[in-house]
Amino acid sequence: MKGEFEFIGDIRKAFPAPQGITGIGDDCAIIPQQNGWDTLVSTDMLVEGTHFLKDDITPYQLGWKAGAVNISDIAAMGGYPTGSFLALALPKKLDSDWENEFLRGYGDISREYGFPLLGGDTTASPDGIGICITVFGKAPHGKSLRRNTAKAGDLICVTGTLGDSAAGLEAILKGLPRSRETEALIGRHYLPRPRLTEGQQLAASPGVHAMMDISDGIGSDLRHIMEESGLGAEVDVRAIPLSEEMTAFCAAFGSDPVRLALEGGEDYELLFTVQPDSDPDLKVPHTVIGTMTKETALVWKGSDIDYCGYRHF
Repeated sequence: MKGEFEFIGDIRKAFPAPQGITGIGDDCAIIPQQNGWDTLVSTDMLVEGTHFLKDDITPYQLGWKAGAVNISDIAAMGGYPTGSFLALALPKKLDSDWENEFLRGYGDISREYGFPLLGGDTTASPDGIGICITVFGKAPHGKSLRRNTAKAGDLICVTGTLGDSAAGLEAILKGLPRSRETEALIGRHYLPRPRLTEGQQLAASPGVHAMMDISDGIGSDLRHIMEESGLGAEVDVRAIPLSEEMTAFCAAFGSDPVRLALEGGEDYELLFTVQPDSDPDLKVPHTVIGTMTKETALVWKGSDIDYCGYRHF
């Protein structure tokens, strides 16, 4: 393992600051503010043993995923990323190849989605790996999509398919045979693609009221919109979009696709509400799965199970 300052020097060389921004090398980064924009800030942590298994995920995949789960928060607000800060706690037994591959993965996603690394911190860990990322972004003033602005009668919609990441994690934890389907699902788990462009398009679409990303499963995340907006919801479990790979996986290994889709989490798709007359005009591919209601209950149409989603505690 390299010395701390040599490692930081490598990071500084790999992530030069954009013109006009002071990045790695001083006590603080300097990011000029712009008139007419709101600044967005979000922080997430990834802890070995809780969020990933070091012996299964490659350092490149971990670098990519660490960036993805954070930039998904900017996508959920309909924002535009501007930069990130990365803090790492690393055990001394890690070698330089691991560090280089992690930075390569983080560098690839940060360049693709446009959030340059501007600073951070490193420290030694007595055991596992700890990763903490703070991401910054911007949105036109007053235009960020929030959780507390859903309206009764809104359609509940999601982008993409749900449950792929959870199925991939199940394949990893159970040591299931690696097939075309399982590899595709594991790829969704380790290399998620945040819906940044879709979030920006939805934020600019009239009639879209509330939005968040799906990190803990619909069973948990939809409740956040309900609680913040003071509303209830009805969701038709038969309308939940499922991929062919996930459906085949569940048929082969006896898993419940609806439970994986509603409780598994880490899909990093977008969950949003839109007034019915605006839905046909949306340019973002999506699936309508339910309706926001004036009652405060969450009703699962087509099932007698109360899907709760993932909770950390």
